[in-house]
Amino acid sequence: MAEYMSMNTLRFIIHEMLQVEKLCALPRYQDYDKESFDILLDSTKAYADKALFPVFKEMDEQPARFENGKVIVHPSVGQIMKDSGERGAIGSTFDYEVGGLQLPHVLHSAVTHIAQSANNSLPGYTGLTGGAANLIISFGEQSLIEKFVPKMMKGEWAGTMCLTEPQAGSSLSDITTAASPNDDGSYQIKGQKIFISGGDHEYSENFVHLVLARVDGAPLGTKGISLFVVPKFRIKEDETLEPNDVITAGDFQKMGQKGYCTTHLVFGENDNCQGWLVGTKNKGLKHMFQMMNGARIDVGLTAVSTATAAYHASLQYAKERPQGRRVESGGVKNASEEQTPIINHPDVRRMLLLQKSITEGAIALLLQASLYQDMSEAGPEEDRVRYHDLLELLTPIAKTYPSEMGRVSISNGVQVLGGYGFCTDFPLEQYYRDIRIMALYEGTTGIQSLDLLGRKVIMKNGEAMKHLTKEIIETITNAANYDDLKPYAEELKNASKQLQEVIMHLVQYAMKGEHERFIADATVFMDFMSTITIAWQWLKMATVAKTALITGNTTFETSFYENKIHTMRFFFKYELPKIHGLKVTLMRPESLTILEQDQSILA
Repeated sequence: MAEYMSMNTLRFIIHEMLQVEKLCALPRYQDYDKESFDILLDSTKAYADKALFPVFKEMDEQPARFENGKVIVHPSVGQIMKDSGERGAIGSTFDYEVGGLQLPHVLHSAVTHIAQSANNSLPGYTGLTGGAANLIISFGEQSLIEKFVPKMMKGEWAGTMCLTEPQAGSSLSDITTAASPNDDGSYQIKGQKIFISGGDHEYSENFVHLVLARVDGAPLGTKGISLFVVPKFRIKEDETLEPNDVITAGDFQKMGQKGYCTTHLVFGENDNCQGWLVGTKNKGLKHMFQMMNGARIDVGLTAVSTATAAYHASLQYAKERPQGRRVESGGVKNASEEQTPIINHPDVRRMLLLQKSITEGAIALLLQASLYQDMSEAGPEEDRVRYHDLLELLTPIAKTYPSEMGRVSISNGVQVLGGYGFCTDFPLEQYYRDIRIMALYEGTTGIQSLDLLGRKVIMKNGEAMKHLTKEIIETITNAANYDDLKPYAEELKNASKQLQEVIMHLVQYAMKGEHERFIADATVFMDFMSTITIAWQWLKMATVAKTALITGNTTFETSFYENKIHTMRFFFKYELPKIHGLKVTLMRPESLTILEQDQSILA
């Protein structure tokens, strides 16, 4: 079977770079050890090989669709829901008290990476169910938890998040779905939601929708939004189910991720849709952000996993495809020689190294962010706020960089295959289609960029940025202990200074009240800061690899560690220098994209 990810690279990041075994010293994770983590990784890979990867292409060829009022999906959806429920995978990070495994988030992300590299559609069904269940556990009354969560964790019922509406799009302040109080404490729900991933299919007995709606008389804008549990079927007193006036109006046909259904739901068409308030009235968006932030990490994981699988497909092709001959001294080719595999051509190696540097740098960042989540929830009390702030700062980057640069990575993979990359004979074209949605899911790149610059960078007067700078300085200091890494440590140090310089330049507009000017180039800033952040991750990996080589404390072959250092050098030569051009753009005084009433530039 073709390889779709590297278990050695995953173990290197988990065990040698992040040293996740240290989590086992914390009370929450004391039941785990390195051996149990490895057993989990190995069993997940075995399951992915058997149940996920074999149907990846088939699910694209037999897409989710709407027929006769029903959403039809691939039978493997039912199998993964059943298997995940039996294995405890849906609520793996939850407390023991609610049936969870108390697995560290970083290990959950690692196993998710394996599964999503094998098949980027299937894990979404279980992931959303777990996220919805966690939201009910976190903010719902005990009666709601007891009524819905157990069956969700068993994989018998599915969960979704319902935010977007046809007229509002990403502007949640404009949603109009209404909630009117009933005498029994429930609410009548009426409205429509679109782009609901995993919103309906035949393999779940019930769907527990987490719906944002506006209670009658609520304030306008986001301050008037509440959160409700709205099941497809209500539970009667005898525990049987009855329709709850939740109608599936259709399934959107997409250019990629065709095995992952995306539904249009109508609530209360017959004025008989009941929902139950979750948490505090008018605080629904704040509550939902818990699930949204988790979903953003998941989207980043899906993106990097898709790009990782594409890289390994490109690599395999490049090793096997003979074409042309290497240029000898004097600039000539010997036509009498056999053709050489294309992996030996410098430009092909450049494209492959770009894929490798993007994907491995991104998965390192995502696992780093997941470790920060573990430390923010279970670490020493005095450190939890710091780790939470780091997670908040890195989340928009961890979602956006894999989504945007993962697409660039796969595009290079298509190029490696040449004409075959554009054909369905090989999976690159599917990976290329699949990843395009990631920059749109759970807040577009533009929204993530506004969040990064407009909120996260300046929150708490820049406290989170100070924590990140300290982390980067620690990596620079460690790298500078090795002569051959010193130049790269200096480059990252200079890049970090440029990051601070650009932030100070942009913040001056906010201080002057020119807020639109402050955020106008937020997406350019996202590209700028993301590149520096990934460079930090690569220098960190290279330093760990160098230490292993020097001390002889190696788990893998010497070449594995040397390759990590080589890929870091590639990133610093080909990717990190891009920040200089981005800085010029960010520092230029012109405001060329802000609407002027007397101009019609785009007419």
